[in-house]
Amino acid sequence: MEMAELSALLTPGGLRLLDSLGDIASTGDVAAAVTRLRRDGHSPDLVSAAVGQARLRARARAKFGGHAERMLFTRAGLEQSTRLSLAAHHAGRFRAAGLQRVADLGCGIGGDALALAALGLRVDAVDSDEVTSAIAAYNLAVFGDAVTVRCTRAEDADLTDVDAVWLDPARRTAGHGATVRTRPEDWSPSLDWVLDLLTRRPGGVKLGPGLDRALIPDHVEAQWVSADGSTVELVLWSGAVARPGVRRAALVTRGERAWELTAAADAEDAPVRDLGAFVHEPEGAVIRSRLIGDVARSLEAGMLDRRIAYLTGDAASTSPFVSTFRVRETLPVSTAALSKALRARGIGTLEIKKRGVDVDPAALRTKLTLRGDDAATLLLTRLGDRRVAILADRVEAAG
Repeated sequence: MEMAELSALLTPGGLRLLDSLGDIASTGDVAAAVTRLRRDGHSPDLVSAAVGQARLRARARAKFGGHAERMLFTRAGLEQSTRLSLAAHHAGRFRAAGLQRVADLGCGIGGDALALAALGLRVDAVDSDEVTSAIAAYNLAVFGDAVTVRCTRAEDADLTDVDAVWLDPARRTAGHGATVRTRPEDWSPSLDWVLDLLTRRPGGVKLGPGLDRALIPDHVEAQWVSADGSTVELVLWSGAVARPGVRRAALVTRGERAWELTAAADAEDAPVRDLGAFVHEPEGAVIRSRLIGDVARSLEAGMLDRRIAYLTGDAASTSPFVSTFRVRETLPVSTAALSKALRARGIGTLEIKKRGVDVDPAALRTKLTLRGDDAATLLLTRLGDRRVAILADRVEAAG
């Protein structure tokens, strides 16, 4: 979105027009809405802004729920923004530490600032992009003087009166299009600058979960987060916001429910054992935090292979830190033999998962002739130097 489009939208008439559009979810919906609005005499800038925002609001519901209907977005800002349920967890850390005023440095469209302010904290939010900071100001206006939004670089923000900092470095090029992943030194602000700030100020920084672990300083708490089955972020916490004795954490959320595993360091892996009655697949946050060994011991399980993040044991589990599968049998790995075995067992619906083998599940599915009313999961993996296909059934997860 350009400033001319935002200016056209931020009028009583422009906002009423946006609210009247309802869902615009497909390219066909976009074309129809643009044609209708231009025919009704609306300006090109207003039409572009209103239709674009209506489409972004539809996408934003996954992160912001009903709040999305009262917010504005940029495409890149929505992509990088924290889902509101996780932003509430972030904000809770600051409040639990007794901090009252937080600088949100690189606030984007204001998702984390919204959660901080909702818990009663004062927020000084900044973003270096003019359009993005204007949108953040609109989204946060409901909090009045409790939130200030300024258009400036994080590096130039005045931190004199703040108690802590929150950062989400921009991992995109200039503009408001799709996010472009770049090297940490190219982020805005750079990772080196952020980590230096966190040695001097309590706070947190949200990063991608795949960050090179060699870049994580020893003095911070590193918390990986999985939400509804996807590993979505790594947060580094420092100072009063970091928990004493915790250096590794895996936070797993499903909807509004959350579970966490913490440790002072990476956990030692459990020993390898033979295939048991169950296979457990750890959540991505558990794998990234290298706490698989702790989970394995809690389940009385072992590693299926020392190089692969599957656990196995003889006890069922509904642990939130793993997905559990009851083993039926092992099947031939060749496509033809596998297809024949699945048909013989009447399996018409098949979930395919793989670890440690060079197989494209989507491509394999097209080669299998599935037929029948039964459903199952196929786990393709390795046992030592041998590829195996494990036919299994999902065990219902906790929560």
